[in-house]
Amino acid sequence: MKNLLTAPLALGLAFALASGPVRGQAPAAPTPYHLLNTIAVGGEGGWDYLSVDPAGERLYASHGTQVEVIDLKTHKVVGTVANTPGVHGIEVVPAANRGYITCGRSNTCVVFDLKTLQTIATVPTGPKPDALLYDAFSRRVFLFSNAGGSSTVLDGATGAVVGTAELGGDVEAPATDGKGTIYVNIEDKSQVIAFDAKTLAVRHRYPLAPGEEPTGLAYDLKTNRLFSACANEKLVVTDSKTGKQVAVLPIGKGVDGAAFDPSTRTIVTSNGSGTFTVIHEDSPDKYTVVANLPTQRGARTIAVDPKTHHFFTCTADLGPTPPATTENPRPRPSIVPGTFRILEFGK
Repeated sequence: MKNLLTAPLALGLAFALASGPVRGQAPAAPTPYHLLNTIAVGGEGGWDYLSVDPAGERLYASHGTQVEVIDLKTHKVVGTVANTPGVHGIEVVPAANRGYITCGRSNTCVVFDLKTLQTIATVPTGPKPDALLYDAFSRRVFLFSNAGGSSTVLDGATGAVVGTAELGGDVEAPATDGKGTIYVNIEDKSQVIAFDAKTLAVRHRYPLAPGEEPTGLAYDLKTNRLFSACANEKLVVTDSKTGKQVAVLPIGKGVDGAAFDPSTRTIVTSNGSGTFTVIHEDSPDKYTVVANLPTQRGARTIAVDPKTHHFFTCTADLGPTPPATTENPRPRPSIVPGTFRILEFGK
């Protein structure tokens, strides 16, 4: 995902429910999501992915050059994983007592101990490692390079490099079907691809047009539907078995993340403009945009807790945007120190 922030965007849209269901159509689930908790973290620096560990009841949040570790029972910061320059993604493997962190500035993956939060190893990766995924079926961790089109593949138990998947293009968020197939968005080619978790061979390339520059990806294991969140304010729904595009839904500006809650059949995209777009899966090929729920400006990544069904995002107060320069033609707004926070939404 794009580290730090999106460009300045208008503050969140007003909360609005979609019109009622058409006769014969399954009614959309109610969306009484509201802000439950604001967890003050503080410190300095930008942010990217969040990751929920339901077994350990912890939330991991990328922040500057470290990962913040939050206890989900107390809503307190209980530690940090330090020295993660250009941190993007975090995944944990509880059975191995290991966590994995992609560091985009150093082209490495930091492997850390879940109990002590100390670094166990630092593994070289491809250029600009960004998203990552632990696949329980293959027991592998996949580290996706946003530049160079490759995935460095590690043994989830040991952290040893076991291969490299050549995927072609700027790789973004992944998903797994839990049966040996990994899916991932290719941002610069507007595709979602499928590859084998063991052989690492690419099986399919599915076009996402009219969606452009897909980042966030979520997956419904029951219906085999992929949900690709695209930069041009579209969520594209693809049948993962056939590649058929079954729906295109409008979403908010500045999207970067997408999450799916199978208990309510709800897809949520996190939009940097300051909204969650909430979509209900009425059937495998029918979807309803239920609401654009206000969050806060800059809150563009998302994680869902499968135990509580709560959604998490993060942001900070934003200051003025510096003038454009030759070296930085698209400057992002400054970040007010000490204001980084986690937002927890639920019913």
